[in-house]
Amino acid sequence: MTEAAAIKAEAERLGFDACRIASATQAWPAGARLSEFVALGRHGEMAWMATTRERRSHPTAMWEGAKSAIVLGTSYAPAEDPMAGLALKDRAVISAYARGDDYHEVIKGRLKALARWLVASTPCEVKVFVDTAPLMEKPLAMRAGLGWQGKHTNLVSRDEGSWLFLGSVLTSLDLEADTPEVDHCGSCSACLDICPTKAFPTPYQLDARRCISYLTIEHAGPVPEEFREAMGNRIYGCDDCLAVCPWNKFATEAREVKFHAREALKSPALADLVRLDDASFRALFSKSPIKRIGRDRFVRNVLYAIGNSQDPALGREAAALLEDPSEVVRDAARWAVEKLT
Repeated sequence: MTEAAAIKAEAERLGFDACRIASATQAWPAGARLSEFVALGRHGEMAWMATTRERRSHPTAMWEGAKSAIVLGTSYAPAEDPMAGLALKDRAVISAYARGDDYHEVIKGRLKALARWLVASTPCEVKVFVDTAPLMEKPLAMRAGLGWQGKHTNLVSRDEGSWLFLGSVLTSLDLEADTPEVDHCGSCSACLDICPTKAFPTPYQLDARRCISYLTIEHAGPVPEEFREAMGNRIYGCDDCLAVCPWNKFATEAREVKFHAREALKSPALADLVRLDDASFRALFSKSPIKRIGRDRFVRNVLYAIGNSQDPALGREAAALLEDPSEVVRDAARWAVEKLT
């Protein structure tokens, strides 16, 4: 068994659904695309994309000693249609990736286990990365053959569709690289056509400032009013462009139980969520990626959904927050009350 084959076998044993290898030293056009994205201001308030741009410019900018990248994918494919809840106006829709446990912790543990095994098997240097590190994992995954970046800029796999968490292990080993994947989007534009806020200026380009995932997660202040109605009842993230991808027909429900949706996060009632204080918010979202945005930003999103609910009874819930200590919550409450009266 070759080194590459042994690595893939160990990755499968650890629970990864996909493992491919790419060179970390070849030319890297993704760095230029990132520079253009930042220059156009399409990163919005994500200042870290600008400050870490140089380190993202090439895999070896993170670590000069890197020769190969072991790129790993773990499916989080939902069991049900993640868009089904959009019709339930008094309920909340949470992005499929955030309905279970925080993937960072689950994947990081597996990556470290693979790295320890690799060092023990073949003395070398390694560095482990999940998406919190300044490494451009989607273009790296395409180079390794896990999938391709679709017109919505997310990775698409022929086996797992749009539902893959990514992680990487950079190593000083010069491993045999896999064949890069090619684009299989063809003439399909389903992901572009469905976007509620028209966040794609052209295929393969995203303006994060118009993206509901960005607006509900990364954007800290009041969401611009031009986008609030389009958000509907999406209170954390948006799966529309992912969910309509035809390649999802090959995906099966995630094997990892920790990525299955918690019962409490399957179309939760807006009336329950809007009443959360900081302590109850932290308790509900323990071990969840949602916890990092904090109660105020989360309740802000819930109030926008209430404003879009067409349910006057929920207006009373919004009115109860007109004097909330948080300005962003008070602003959202005022908007919701106005929409429902």
